[in-house]
Amino acid sequence: MKKTLLILVVLLFQYSFSKPITETQKLAATCKVWGFLKYYHPNVANGNFNWDDELFKVLPKVEEAKTDIEFSNVIEKWINSLGKVKAYKTEISNEEIDYFDKNFDLSWTQNTELFSKSLCQKLKFIEQNKIQGKQYYVEKGTEFVNEVEYEVFNDKDKNFRLLALFRFWNYVEYFFPYKYQMDQNWDLTLIEFLPRTINPVSEGDYYLALKEFSAKLNDTHALFGANKLFNAIGWNYIPFDVKFIDNKAVVTGFKNESLSKINDIKVGDVITKIKEKTIADLIKENQKYVEGSNSAAILNNMEWTIFTGNSTEIEFIRNGKIETKTINLYGYKDLKINYENNSEKYKFLENNIGYANLAVLTPDDVPAMMEQFKNSTAIIFDIRNYPQGTNFAIAEYLNPEPRDFVKSIDPDITSPGRYIWRKEDTPCGKINPDYYKGNVILLVNEKSISHSEFTAMTLKVAPKATVIGSQTAGADGRSYRFEIIKGLWTSFTTYGVFYPNKKETQRIGVVPDIEVKPTILGIQQGRDEVLERAVLFAKNGK
Repeated sequence: MKKTLLILVVLLFQYSFSKPITETQKLAATCKVWGFLKYYHPNVANGNFNWDDELFKVLPKVEEAKTDIEFSNVIEKWINSLGKVKAYKTEISNEEIDYFDKNFDLSWTQNTELFSKSLCQKLKFIEQNKIQGKQYYVEKGTEFVNEVEYEVFNDKDKNFRLLALFRFWNYVEYFFPYKYQMDQNWDLTLIEFLPRTINPVSEGDYYLALKEFSAKLNDTHALFGANKLFNAIGWNYIPFDVKFIDNKAVVTGFKNESLSKINDIKVGDVITKIKEKTIADLIKENQKYVEGSNSAAILNNMEWTIFTGNSTEIEFIRNGKIETKTINLYGYKDLKINYENNSEKYKFLENNIGYANLAVLTPDDVPAMMEQFKNSTAIIFDIRNYPQGTNFAIAEYLNPEPRDFVKSIDPDITSPGRYIWRKEDTPCGKINPDYYKGNVILLVNEKSISHSEFTAMTLKVAPKATVIGSQTAGADGRSYRFEIIKGLWTSFTTYGVFYPNKKETQRIGVVPDIEVKPTILGIQQGRDEVLERAVLFAKNGK
C-alpha cells in the first residue's frame, strides 16, 4: 500500500511540473536522438538493428506524447530496448591529437528543459561509452554505407518524408566540416523545415523545401536533386550562357550556337526582365533555392532557377535599344553540348609573357611548357576553370624549396562530429635552385571551385605570385555525392581545407590581390578584362 502511494505521489509530482510539447519540438528532438544513437550507441552503430524500422516504430509513440515528461519516457524506453551499454575505461594514449572541435557539440543531450534528468544521464552515459569498434553506417573518408535501400521513395508517406529529412540532417550534423560557418544554426534549420516535411503544401513545395534545405549549408559543393524537383521547376534550359552583372543577365556564350541563332540571341545581349519581372527581383526570389558558399557562387549557379518552362518572354537591350521577345528553352539532350575544349594549352602573349590554360594543360605537358617559358618575364596561369591535376607538377618549377600551402581536417569516425587536424599535408615544390624567377600570375573567378581553388592555393606560395580576378566559389576539399534515399541525391564537402595558419578557405575562397570583374561593355566588346589586367601587371608590376 505504501509503495503504491509513493508511486502515485511521484507521478503526481512529475506531471504537476510537466509542460506541453509541440509536434515540431518532439520530432526535432527525435531526429537528433535517432542520429546520435545511430553513430554512438554500441548496439546501434555496429548494425545490430534495422535503424529505419526502429524510427518507424517509435514515431507513433512520439506522436502520442503530449508533454515533455511523456516524451522523455518514450525515448528512454526506446533506448532501454536497445540493450545494455557497458561502461569501459578509456585508454590513455601517448599520441598527441590536435582536435578541431568547432562543430562538435553534444550539449543538447543535457537539455533539461526538454529531457528528463534520467534521460539526460542515459544519453551522457552513451556518449562516454560509445562504440569502440567499426562504424556500420559510415566508413573512414566519409562514405555513407549499409543504409536500407528502398525500391521507391514514397513521398506520400509522412514517415518516409521524415526518414529522408532525418538522414539528411544527421549526415550534415556529423560529417560536414563547415557546419559552424552556416548563416543559420543547423538546429534552427531542422525546426524550420519540419513543418514543410510533416504537412507539405504540395508535392512541388516539398521538393523545393528540400532544395532550400540544401542551400542552407552555404556550400558550393552542395547540390540536391530529384526527378520530382525538376517536375516542379522545369526540365528545360536556355541554349546560351549568361553572367549576372549589375542585376542583369548578360549573354556571354552559347551552349548550342545554332539554337541560340534560331532565337536571335547574341553575345552581349543584356536581359533585364523575364516574364515582366526584373532580373533583380528574380534573383531575390530564387536565391533561397541556390546552393553556394558566397554571393558570387550563388549568382554563378542562379541561371536554372529563373529561366524556366518550355519558353519564356524576355526584355533585353541590344545596341542601346530595349526589345522584348519570346525565346525557347530545350531539354538537356537537345542542347547537344560539346564539352570538348580545343583551346591552346599554352602560348606566348605580347612582351614575352607566357600563358597557360589549366583547363586543358596536363601534367605531362608541364616540363615542355616550363622549358619554353623559362626565360619569360611572367607566366599567367588561367584557373578560371577546372584544372587537370597539374598543380604539384607546376609547383616544382616555381619554388626554390618545398613549401606548405594547405592544412586539412578529417572526420574523427570514433567521435562523429569531431575533426582532427592532419599531422602532415603534402607540401608543394622541391629543392630547385634553378626555379622560375619571373612573375607568377593566377587568374581566378567564381568558376574556380574545389580543385581549382586547391590549385590556386598551391601556386600562390611561389615567391612572386599574384592573384588577379574575383572571389572564388569558396568550396575546397572533397565533394561527396550520394543518395539520401531512393531518388533523392545530394552532395556536400566532407573534409576541411584551410591555409597553413588554419585560416578558413570555405566560403571565403582564394582572395585576389587585384580584384577585376568583367563589365557589360567589356563582354560586348569581346574583351577578357581580367586577362588584360594580368598582362598590364606583367608589364609594369602594378
